[in-house]
Amino acid sequence: MEQTTRDQLFLYLYEACNILHGPINADEYKSYVIPILFFKRISDVYDEETQIAMEESGNDAEYAALPDNHRFIIPDGCHWNDVREQTTNIGLAIVNAMTGIERANPDTLSGVFSSFDDANWTDKSKLSDERLKDLVEHMSSRKVGNKNYPNDVMGDSYEYLLKKFADLAKKNAGEFYTPRSIVKLLVRILAPKAGETVYDPACGTGGMLIEAIHHINNDTSTYGKIYGQENNLATSAIARMNLFLHGGRDFKIVQGDTLRSPRFLYRGELQTFDCVIANPPFSLENWGADAFLTDIYGRNMFGCPTDSNGDFAWLQHMIKSMDPKNGRCAVILSQGVLFRGGKEAEMRRKLVETDKLEAIINLASGVFYRTGVNACALILNNNKPESHRGKIVLVDASNIYTAKRAQNVMEDKDIDAVYELYKNYTDVPEKSKVVTIQDIADHDWTLAVNNYIEHKAVESVSPAVVKQEFLQTLNEVKLSEQKFKQLLVDGGYINE
Repeated sequence: MEQTTRDQLFLYLYEACNILHGPINADEYKSYVIPILFFKRISDVYDEETQIAMEESGNDAEYAALPDNHRFIIPDGCHWNDVREQTTNIGLAIVNAMTGIERANPDTLSGVFSSFDDANWTDKSKLSDERLKDLVEHMSSRKVGNKNYPNDVMGDSYEYLLKKFADLAKKNAGEFYTPRSIVKLLVRILAPKAGETVYDPACGTGGMLIEAIHHINNDTSTYGKIYGQENNLATSAIARMNLFLHGGRDFKIVQGDTLRSPRFLYRGELQTFDCVIANPPFSLENWGADAFLTDIYGRNMFGCPTDSNGDFAWLQHMIKSMDPKNGRCAVILSQGVLFRGGKEAEMRRKLVETDKLEAIINLASGVFYRTGVNACALILNNNKPESHRGKIVLVDASNIYTAKRAQNVMEDKDIDAVYELYKNYTDVPEKSKVVTIQDIADHDWTLAVNNYIEHKAVESVSPAVVKQEFLQTLNEVKLSEQKFKQLLVDGGYINE
């Protein structure tokens, strides 16, 4: 079967947004297009599984309908084709089908559709039967099953859609969508192995967990090993859909406030993981400092940040979630964590003294979606190589990016360059510096990367030379202006 290209799939999905354009605001598209895509995908995969079972059983329809032959149950009347046959009250048919699928799959699909509570499929003043029929017919124009698209094509298209929605919404996009290049870099550094557990306490739409599965390149070894928590209800549903669409199975995505109420526990303690990775909200306010001050899970081992900035709360939660023997952690935070004073200075000292911190990477400004905050990545390791102990490599990647018209991006070559600086763990002028804990103590425990990086000497120019060059250039500009004016006069375009 011929597989549709990524570009064709992108256009197919974006046309669904165009059909909704008008009665539905741009920032609402995701609440309609994402669930309808997932509904169509589930139905098409179900049909594929039915066909396989029919071929195995000599066209035994009763056998083909058995739950053991399907990843999900689709009850009678809840298949895509059932909705497509409707000519009136199409919105109600969509809602009933989605609700029926959720109820039939409580362990895996509970809430994946109903979490989009701002979607009102049955409001005919916004979505007429005619418009919904157009949407259903458009979505019916292509099969979106596993045979039609590999997981990476469907996943890429899905993430393209998420980024487009971030473009359209123009708000909170930095939390909603982490650039894939940054995700690839962090996963490459953590290097999760087959059989290891991976946890994202602020998983958003699940991009970091998906990249971890991709890195391991062994779907079965990740079953039961992927964990994520996300506070926003609809976003947690998107994460589950995203993982399903990428071929993930037996993962655990839960909804809830990680700092106030972590959901992954073991015998009353925080559950620990081999790899902990996240891009939590930068400088989160009102995050729950009062409870954290006496945290029952001991996540305040370095201290309790103020309620005006939760960066160190996220960091301590993630450190506490690392497997004591082999745990690694990669977290993206505001660069302020590297140098802010007050309580954070003391917490930073305690962090450095644990010797868990392996690397700090300053990232280029502008690579994070629609945010002007300068970000950094902190890499921690409970089992540092002997040659790294007592040391931290500081990497200045602020100039490692590719400039684009709308936004700076990190391409594969940029990621390779940053990764090599981390991996080589050595001094490179202008780029990286390996420092000891004593070096940091001598600098009052600041981790500001540029305080340590060795810069090449800049040749100084005397003020007199600068003045002379300026006057010479100014005179050249005046002469050029006079020549240009004379050309306009000679051509009859202006009068003297």
